[in-house]
Amino acid sequence: MWIHKLFGIQRPVTAAVAMVLIAGIVCGQENTDRSSSADVTPSAVPKAKVLFIGKQPDHPYGSHMYLHTGGVLAEALKNEGLETVVSDQWPEQASLLEDVDAIVVYTSPAAELLLDGPHREAFDSMMQQGVGLVTLHWASSIFQQDLDRLGPRWLNYLGGTWVSNVGLHTGDAELRQLQQTHPICRGWTSYELHDEYYLNPTIDAAQPLLEVSVQGQPVTVAWTHQRADGGRSFATTLGHFYRNFQREPFRKMVVNGILWAADVEVPANGADVRLSETSLALPPKPGD
Repeated sequence: MWIHKLFGIQRPVTAAVAMVLIAGIVCGQENTDRSSSADVTPSAVPKAKVLFIGKQPDHPYGSHMYLHTGGVLAEALKNEGLETVVSDQWPEQASLLEDVDAIVVYTSPAAELLLDGPHREAFDSMMQQGVGLVTLHWASSIFQQDLDRLGPRWLNYLGGTWVSNVGLHTGDAELRQLQQTHPICRGWTSYELHDEYYLNPTIDAAQPLLEVSVQGQPVTVAWTHQRADGGRSFATTLGHFYRNFQREPFRKMVVNGILWAADVEVPANGADVRLSETSLALPPKPGD
C-alpha cells in the first residue's frame, strides 16, 4: 500500500501501519475542527464583500428605516454567499473597508455624505479601484445647493441623480422594466407598487432601468452606470416605505442590483431573497 500522497513516504508500509497513520490524521482533523472555527473550506469563501452604510432615523417610523433595512438586505445577501458589514455612517475602522467589492448607501443624500466628509479621499480611492456603488431612495440624490460644487463628481460616479427636493409624488404605480434582459431584472416581473417617487431625475451617462408613470408622465426610478474606472453603479429612488422591502419582488430587485454592482453573477432566477417573517419584521417602535 502506497500512501506518499498523505505523508510524503516514498516506500510501502504495512496495512497495520497505514491504519494507524490514517486513524491519527482523522483524529487530528476532528480536533482541528473543534478547536478552530476560523478554518474556511473553499466552498465557504465569500463571493464578495458588501459594505452597507446607513444612519439613524430622520423620518416617521416605517419609512427611511436605514440601518434596519441594511441589516435585512445583508441577511438576504448571505443566501448568495456574500460577506456583509452594516455601518452607522462611514466606518471609523479602516479594516472594515478592506476587500470591499461594493458599497450600498441608504441615507439622506449620499453625494454630501460620500464627497463632502473627512473620508472623501478614501471613497474616491475605492471608486477608482472599481468598487461598486449602490444607492437607495434618498441616497440617490444631491442637495440642490451643492449641485454646482459636487454634481460633476457625483454624476461621474453614479451616472444620474435626483436633486433634493425638486419634486416628489406618493401613490400607486406599475413598476416597469425598461431592460428586461438585464441581470437586475431576473426573477421578477412588473407589478403594482405604492411608494414615494422622485420626479425629474437627472440621467447623465447612466442607462434607465426601471420606470413608473406619475400623472401620465414617465419617471425613471432606477438606473445603471458602467463607470469609466471599471466599476458598476446601480441607483434606485424607490424605497421610502419599509413595507416594500418586505415584498419579495422588490427585495429581489434590490439584491440583484447589489450583486450586479459587486460584479457577482446574478442567478438566472434572480437572487435568493427568502427570509423569515421574524427577519422581515419591523423593529419595535421607539417609545413602545
